Amino acid sequence: MSRVGKDPINVPSGAQVTIVGNKIEVKGALGVLSRVISDIVKVTQVDGVISVAPADDSRQARALHGTTRAVIANMVTGVTSGFEKKLTLVGVGYRAQAEGDKLNLSLGFSHPVVHQMPAGIKVETPQQTEVLIKGVDKQLVGQVAADVRGYRPPEPYKGKGVRYAGERVVMKETKKK
Repeated sequence: MSRVGKDPINVPSGAQVTIVGNKIEVKGALGVLSRVISDIVKVTQVDGVISVAPADDSRQARALHGTTRAVIANMVTGVTSGFEKKLTLVGVGYRAQAEGDKLNLSLGFSHPVVHQMPAGIKVETPQQTEVLIKGVDKQLVGQVAADVRGYRPPEPYKGKGVRYAGERVVMKETKKK
C-alpha cells in the first residue's frame, strides 16, 4: 500500500470539497478545480479530512492510490494558496515582457516569440529577465513553464537560455586544439 496514499488530507477552512460519485470539486478563494478520478480508488470525506483508499487489492488500484491522494492534495493547495514557477532568462539581449495574457520573449531569434497563456494562468515580469507564472492548477502551471522554457532551453557551453529559478546547468568544456 502507498505510504503517500495513507496520509489524510486536511481541508483548510477557506476550501470546500464536494465528492459526487467519482467526481471531486474543490472550491477556494482563488478558484474552482474539478477532476474525475478512477473507479478503483475510493475517496471519503469526514469532518474536513479527506482519505483515499484503494477499492480492491489489484496492482493498478495500489498504483493509483498515492497518485490520487497527491492530485487531490494539490487541488486543495491550489485553490487556497496557488502555485507559481519562476523562470530566468540568461543571455545578452534576452528579455521578457508580459502584456495581458500574452508573453513576449526576445530570445536571440530574428523574430520575437509570443506565447499565449491558457485560461487560468497569469504571467508577470518583475524584471526583464524574470518571468513568474501563476495559477491554481499545478499541472497546468508546470506545463506552461516547460513550454516557455522549450523555446530556448539552456545550452551547455555558455549557459544561455531560459532556466527555471535555481536550475543548475552543467557546463561543458570547449574543444581544445
